[in-house]
Amino acid sequence: MQNHFGEIAGVLTAVFWTVTSLAFESAGKKVGSLAVNLIRLVIAFFLVGTYSWIARGFFFPTDASMYAWKWLAFSGLVGFVIGDLLLFQSFVLIGARIAMLLMALAPPFAALIGWLLLGEVLAPQSWLGMAVTMTGIIIVILKREKSEENGVKIRRFKSSYPIQGILLALGGAMGQAAGLVISKKGMGDYDAFSATQIRILAGTVGFSILFVFIKRWPRVWAALKNGSAMKRITLGAFFGPFLGVSFSLLAVQHTQAGIAATLMAIVPVLIIGPSILLFKEKVNWKEILGAVITVGGVAMFFL
Repeated sequence: MQNHFGEIAGVLTAVFWTVTSLAFESAGKKVGSLAVNLIRLVIAFFLVGTYSWIARGFFFPTDASMYAWKWLAFSGLVGFVIGDLLLFQSFVLIGARIAMLLMALAPPFAALIGWLLLGEVLAPQSWLGMAVTMTGIIIVILKREKSEENGVKIRRFKSSYPIQGILLALGGAMGQAAGLVISKKGMGDYDAFSATQIRILAGTVGFSILFVFIKRWPRVWAALKNGSAMKRITLGAFFGPFLGVSFSLLAVQHTQAGIAATLMAIVPVLIIGPSILLFKEKVNWKEILGAVITVGGVAMFFL
C-alpha cells in the first residue's frame, strides 16, 4: 500500500473532483463561473490554513523557501487562473461530463511537460495503462451517430456540443497539466497542503486583479448573497481546492506526473453513479464497458 501512495492519492483526487465538478457546474449556472472561481479559492484558503495550523502549527506557509514560493505561485496562476477559468466556463457551456472527458487529455499533456521540465520517463506498462484508462473514458462519454451522404450510410463520432466549450475544456486540460508539473518542480518534499495554500493565494491574487480590469466585482457581491449557490461553492471548495488539489500534489509528490494525471482523469466514469442517483440518468452498455476498461487501466498502475 505504501509503495502505491501516490497512485492512491491520484484515485482519491478523482473522487474529490467528481464532487466538486458537479457542485461547481450547478453553482456556475446560477451566478457565473468567474464568481465561483474566486469565492471557492477564498473559502479554500481558510480551510487549508486551518488544517495546516492544526497539523503543522502554521496557518500561513511562512516556512516555505523562496524557490517553493516562486514555482508554486506560478503553478497557481497557470492552474487556477488560466486552467480552471477555462474549465469552469466549459462546465457552463457543455456540462461537467463532456468537459471532464476533454480533461482526460491532461495526462499526455502532463507526461509531455514532465518529460520536458523534469526529465521524467514513463515505463512501457505505465504508457499502456494510460492508454487503456483514456480509452475507457472516451467510450463512456462519446457516442457514435449514423448519417447518410450521397446514399451511403456513414457511422462516425460526432459532437453536438459548442466548439467554444470544447476549446475551453482543452485549454483547461493544458492548464491543469502544466500547473501540476510546475507544482511538482516547486514543491519537492514540502508539505502538500501548505503548497496548495501558496497556489490558492496566487490564484486569488490573480483573479482579484483580473476582476478589477473586467469589472466583475459586482457579480461577486451578488453571488455571495445567493444562498443556494454559496452552499454549492462551499461544498466544491472543500472537495476541490482543499482536498482535491492537496491530494493531487500528494500524488505528483509520490509518483510520476503522467501517472498521477491519468488516475485523476477517471472523473467522467465516477460521475456516472451520482448522475444516476441525483439526476436519474440511464446507464447503457457502452458506459458500463467504458467503466470496466477504465478500472482495468487504473489497475495496471498497481501491478
